[in-house]
Amino acid sequence: MSKFIENQNWRYATKKFDATKKISNEDLNILKEAIRLSSSSYGLQPYKVIIVESPELRAKIQPAAWGQSQIVEASHLIIFANETQLDEQHIDDYISNISETRNIPVDSLAGYSDFMKSKILTLPEDSKNIWTAKQTYLALGNLLNAAAELKIDVTPMEGFVPEQVNEILGLEKLGLNTSLIATLGYRHEEDATQHYKKVRKSQDELFITL
Repeated sequence: MSKFIENQNWRYATKKFDATKKISNEDLNILKEAIRLSSSSYGLQPYKVIIVESPELRAKIQPAAWGQSQIVEASHLIIFANETQLDEQHIDDYISNISETRNIPVDSLAGYSDFMKSKILTLPEDSKNIWTAKQTYLALGNLLNAAAELKIDVTPMEGFVPEQVNEILGLEKLGLNTSLIATLGYRHEEDATQHYKKVRKSQDELFITL
């Protein structure tokens, strides 16, 4: 933990990436694994993570992301897309995964399966979609922290039009919706933002101990 706080102070939402610098496959795999191992309610992970490598697709996405230059300049573009058609099959598949991974009978997980279905599938559709979208923020948090450890810059983005990004990537037919965008790479030396002091509330202002 000695470097963790230092790295958190180092990271910031990069405004200008160096388009000549690319993340290595080795580091990209570490970041993918950090996302995969992220916490998630019930462990269900009701989302997909899309890595957009195509320059043509990224150029199409840029106008839908308020014209932000990071979309095309960053080494990698990641789309966090929440499931919009979460149903019994998703939960059954997850239960099967638990059974295989832990080498335990599926029948022994029936209670857990029924509990999840009673809590998740009974939600109104809009509430369910809000819930699945929230799960992507947990995955983003792991990405931010892991990237900072590797001295890789990440810009998390909510500034985009989901419907337009969905259409460009054909996500609606897959039962997915763009919840978050993250651009990854290395800060450009001309990005003045990197020299700004981090502004956050003090501990006294932020925390309440009861």
